[in-house]
Order: sequence, then C-alpha cells, then structure tokens
Amino acid sequence: MSIVDLQVLKKEAVQLLIQIVNTPSISEQENKVSFIIEDYLHQYGFHVKRKFNNIWTENNNYLKKKDIKTILLNSHHDTVKPGKNWMTDPFTAVKEKNKLIGLGTNDAGASVVSLISTFIYLSHLSEFPYRLLLSITAEEEISGPLGVKSILPELGPIDLGIVGEPTQMQVSIAEKGLIVLDCIAEGKTGHSARNTGVNAIYIATRDIEYLRNFYFDRKSDLLGFSTLNVTQIKGGIQHNVIPDICSFVIDIRTNELYKNEELIDMIQKKIHSKMKPRSSHLNSSFINPMHPIVLKAKLIGRNTYGSPTLSDQSVMPFSTIKMGVGDSIRSHTPNEYVLISEIMEGIDIYISLLKDFHF
Repeated sequence: MSIVDLQVLKKEAVQLLIQIVNTPSISEQENKVSFIIEDYLHQYGFHVKRKFNNIWTENNNYLKKKDIKTILLNSHHDTVKPGKNWMTDPFTAVKEKNKLIGLGTNDAGASVVSLISTFIYLSHLSEFPYRLLLSITAEEEISGPLGVKSILPELGPIDLGIVGEPTQMQVSIAEKGLIVLDCIAEGKTGHSARNTGVNAIYIATRDIEYLRNFYFDRKSDLLGFSTLNVTQIKGGIQHNVIPDICSFVIDIRTNELYKNEELIDMIQKKIHSKMKPRSSHLNSSFINPMHPIVLKAKLIGRNTYGSPTLSDQSVMPFSTIKMGVGDSIRSHTPNEYVLISEIMEGIDIYISLLKDFHF
C-alpha cells in the first residue's frame, strides 16, 4: 500500500469532527453520524461492517499467520443530551482559532477522529505486524445493550484494546466499575392522624443512614476505595397517608479488589429494604503495569493513572488501556470544547505508541 500523507489526514480529522458535531448523535440516535464515518472510511478503500449503529473495519496489511495478535482501537460516537447554559448551539461546531466548540467534541469526538486517522495511517504501512481493528460504537453514554458489547462476538479474539476517551493522552491502566441498585422499603398504609401503619420512609431512611456511614475497606493503589452514594429517593402518595412504599437508588463505584456480586451480597445483608440490581455487569478494569503497551507508553513519555470514570472498558473481557484526546473535566459540560492542537498531537502520540509496538 502507498503511504498516506499524515498532514492531510490531520486536516481531514478536524473537518470530520466538525461534521460529527453538526450531526446530532445522542445515545440511541447515532444512525446518521455512523454513516458519515462509514463514508469517510470508504474513501480510503476500507470494507466497513455494521450492526445496529456500530461500525467496524480492519487493516489488510498485516502478516497472514495463525498466531497473529489483534489490537482493537475503539471509541464512541454517541453523546449525552446537551444541558443548559450553552453560549452557542451545541449541535453546531464553532471554530475559534485553536478551539473547536460543540457537543461531543471532547467526549469523545476528538478521540474518534484521531483513532480513525491513526488507523488509516498504520493500515497504509507495509506489512503491519498486527491485525488492527477499528470500531466506532454506540450507546456508550448510557451503557446500552446495542453498543460495543453487542459486536464483540463478531470481532473475534482480541489481545489488546485501546479505548479512546479524553485522558489528555495519558494512560489509564485502571478504571472504576459501576453498580446501580434499586431498593424498595415496604411498610403498611395507615391514616397519619391516627398514627397507624408502618412508615416505609422511616425504614428507608434508617437504611440510608446506615449506608451513609458504610465504607469498603479494600483500598486500591490506583483507584482508592470503592464508594457508595444514595442518589435518588421517592416515597408517599399524599400528605395524610402513611406510605407503604419508599424507593431509593444506590450508586456504587468499584475498584478492582471486589467482584460486583460480592458487594451486592454484602449490602443486601446489611439493610432491610429489598434490593434489585439495575446494573451489575460494568466491572472495574485493570491492566498489568508491566504489560508491553504500558511500558511502551511510558517510554514515549506518557503517565499512568487510575480513572474514576466509566467507559466501554467495563464490558471488554481482554486487556485494555484508556487513552484519548481532550480532558475529562470538560465532558458533559456547557460549551464543551477540544483544542485542534490536541487532535494533532493525539494522532502523533497514537502512531508513536503503535507503529513499532511489540507484545
């Protein structure tokens, strides 16, 4: 294959990101933006596969041998819904010198276009030593069933994943998982004037007060302690009826030292309310700090850390790192932006990481 012009790819990356921002792709509504990305990949001759709103392709310049390793480059093209206080239209990219403003620029459009440019560049080198997969996937922001998890069986065995999320191109080698628990305290209705019945709100608040002071004692060197917060509560139908039902929601962010099932069982034994896991499959992620990709990242000047935020790593049953363009602190904020220079540098760093990488 002929080598492509990297400077051209970088300019196209910015233009592609502008197109992506200008095409609303809120979770479960990513169809239009997925076709834009697919069309761009077609321009470079790639055969793109699709399932739901997920697309993926692979290089064809790898060595055809039985024990070939596979590296997955993955990011997501869905966004959250825009909040208030935007100074500009969140669905219209605004370029101000080095800054590109718009919903999804930082999370995770900049990583999407940088990984695409990296993939195209590496796929045009002669005899790349790995099978290289690129997947741009849906429903990451809602941890939906039709996102990357739905296509993993189609991709075949994967030895390493690089997940593009805004990390300032530093390397997250561990990531907290998530458990969401729906809890229901049950009482008995009665008239409030007669003070009869069993007040479900009081049962719930006793449980909540216990949980407020509960802590997990296994501390991770990278992720710290697992954390628990009650984030929603609802109870009562009217002012003069003792409520027989009070529901509340528990949000738990887990480190790699606990299995999700272990934490769920631990909490259920401590509270009176009935508990039903809404989400328990999003596990904490961890890669060996001595893994060759981590060592290579350090060699090219990248720092490693543990991330408190969740990504599609949580559903990938193979070694992964999280590394991408932009800054996580800008995600889900009004006037979200990314610097164009960050995209340029991000492409260079991805290429430096992978071009001469050895397992």
